Amino acid sequence: MMTVFDVLESEVRIYCREFPVVFSKSRGSQLFDEHGRDYIDFFSGAGTLNYGHNNPRLKRRLLQYVEEDGITHSLDLATSAKREFLENFDRIILNPRSLRFRVQFCGPTGANAVEAALKLARKATGRHNLIFFMNAYHGLSAGALAVTGSKSKRLSAGLPLAPSIPMPFDGDLGPAIDTLDVFETMLENPSSGLDTPAAVIVEAIQAEGGVKIARDAWLSRLAEITRRHGIVLILDEIQVGCGRTGPFFSFEPSGITPDIICLSKSISGYGLPMSLLLIRPDLDIWKPGEHTGTFRGNNLAFVTGREALTYWEDDEFSDEVKRKGALAQTLLLNLAETYAETRAWVRGRGLIQALGFDLPGFASRVSKIAFDYRLIVETAGPRNEVIKLLPPLTISDAELTEGIDRIGRAIADAVSESRDSANAAAMAALSTR
Repeated sequence: MMTVFDVLESEVRIYCREFPVVFSKSRGSQLFDEHGRDYIDFFSGAGTLNYGHNNPRLKRRLLQYVEEDGITHSLDLATSAKREFLENFDRIILNPRSLRFRVQFCGPTGANAVEAALKLARKATGRHNLIFFMNAYHGLSAGALAVTGSKSKRLSAGLPLAPSIPMPFDGDLGPAIDTLDVFETMLENPSSGLDTPAAVIVEAIQAEGGVKIARDAWLSRLAEITRRHGIVLILDEIQVGCGRTGPFFSFEPSGITPDIICLSKSISGYGLPMSLLLIRPDLDIWKPGEHTGTFRGNNLAFVTGREALTYWEDDEFSDEVKRKGALAQTLLLNLAETYAETRAWVRGRGLIQALGFDLPGFASRVSKIAFDYRLIVETAGPRNEVIKLLPPLTISDAELTEGIDRIGRAIADAVSESRDSANAAAMAALSTR
C-alpha cells in the first residue's frame, strides 16, 4: 500500500526505509510506533540525542521558557538565553580544560559548522588546499563533501569539489606503519607536489567510517606537525563529542588543543538544531556579517543546551558513560566469541561501540533482523561491515544489556540463514551431478 511518505516525500529519504514503521512517541532510550510497540534506540538520532528522548530535565526547562514567552528566534541578537548558554559553557566546559576559544554560532547543522571552519581556515592562511583522511565523513554540502571520503557521496555533488587531498588515517596501512610519516614526508619534500594546506580536518574517532579510533600519540603528532607548518587543525566533534566517548570532547585523552572545533548534534541536548565553532582567538578574523545563517539564533536550543551542561558539573556523568561503555564492550566481545564463525570483532570507546564482521553483507542483515526484534541500530564503515551502537548516554544497564541481547538474537538468526543457504546450495550442486 502506498503511503503519504511514498507519494509526497522525496526519494532521498533513507532511515524510514531501514526502519519501516511510523513512530509517534519517544521517551528515554525508547521509541514507540503508532501501534504502541516499543523499540530500544541504539541510534539516538545519529548521535543527536545523547541525553535521551524527551529528557525530563531538559523538557521541563524548555516548557517553562516557552510558557514565559521566551524569545525563539533571534539571528545573532544578544539574548538572555544565549548569554546563559555562553556563560555556563565557558564555566563548565572550557575553563576547566584550559581552553580559550571564541564561540561562533553557525547554521543549524553540523555541515554548516564544517563549511564555516574550512572557510575561516582559508581566510586566515591565504591558502586553499585541504587535507582530510580516508573514510572521513564531514557532511553533504559542497564544501563538506570535499573532505568526505565516500565515493558515492562525493559523486552526488554533481560538480568538481574544492581542492582537497586524502591521507591515510591512523591504522589504515597496518599496525606497523605510522601513517603520518606519509603526510610529513610530503610536506617537507619540496618536490612532493603537495602545497602547504590551509587546514587539516580530522575526527578523533571516525564514526561513519566504522568507529575507527585514532591513537592519542597519533593525534598528538598530527597536532605538532600542523603547528610546525602553520596549518589550521580542525577537530570534527559533531558525532563523537558532547560526552559520547566519556569525556566531553573525544580528543581530550590525547592532550591536544585544536585550532578550531566543530560541534553540533547533541550540543543542544534535546534534538533541537544548533551548531557552533570553537575558534582559537587569533583566528577569529571574520568581518561582521561575513559568515551568517538565519537560524544561528535558535534560543530554544540555547535553553536546552544550557540545561544539558548541568550533566558536566562534575565527573559523575562522564564516569558513568565510561562504565557503561565497558559493559557494552564486554557484552559485544562475548557475542564475537560465541559466533566466531562470523569473524566478528569489537572496537569502540565509551558509548560508541562497533561490532564488525568480515563476512560481506552480514552486518546489514543483522541490523535488519534486529529491527524485527524492535531494536534500532544502524551500520557504518566503507562497506557497511560494522554494527554501530549509539545508545543514549542516559540508557540504563538493563536496556543496554537487553539491546545487545537482541543483537545476539539477530546474529543467531543470520547465522542460521547462512547455514540454510549454504546447505541449499550444496544440495542443488549435488542434484546437478
